[in-house]
Amino acid sequence: MKNITFYYDFISPFAYLAFEKLPETLAGLSYHIRYRPVLLGPLLRHHGLLGPAEVPNKRDWTYKHVLWLGHAHDIHIDMPATHPFNSLPYLRLALSTSHDGDTSRFVTETIFRDIWQGGGEPGDAAQLAALQARLHPVREADADAVKAQLRANTDEAMAAGIFGTPTFEVGGQRFWGFDSLPILRGYLDGDPWFGETAWRHAANRPSLTARGKP
Repeated sequence: MKNITFYYDFISPFAYLAFEKLPETLAGLSYHIRYRPVLLGPLLRHHGLLGPAEVPNKRDWTYKHVLWLGHAHDIHIDMPATHPFNSLPYLRLALSTSHDGDTSRFVTETIFRDIWQGGGEPGDAAQLAALQARLHPVREADADAVKAQLRANTDEAMAAGIFGTPTFEVGGQRFWGFDSLPILRGYLDGDPWFGETAWRHAANRPSLTARGKP
């Protein structure tokens, strides 16, 4: 049995694409996935990063890129009416459906598809109310315990060195991004390449940034 933790934020189109592609990627394996929502913004700030949508030219390319990826992989994706948007209400709603900091595949799928299919306006009050009715939460989304759980999930991700979503963690190894899915599959299949020097020591070299430029 492979135990995988999938760190995600609903704001990320790459997380949505990865979520949809994951069953195909893992076909034939015995696995258990923990779907763990986190706040992407604090992760980026912790590592001194900007989100793709915060760089105008990169924002333009990112939206074209994710739409192409949806087309190329036969994944239904529509850009929401507004992006970036405030994903906090969605993350809290997701966590309100459980008590352990994880979400079920059904809950994760329902919210992802509500945002990334149909081109609706994220955060619309009627849309959120309809989602809540479909998901049957077991506690209030704005409860202190839910807020604390989301902070704890995000802090856990920071402590693990996670800098973006989607990230998959398995066996102490982390795989970031939609395009890491084939790498994840290779690792889970036991490809001996992962035991070689190239993978294990890829970052063990001097950096001009670390040493300072003249």
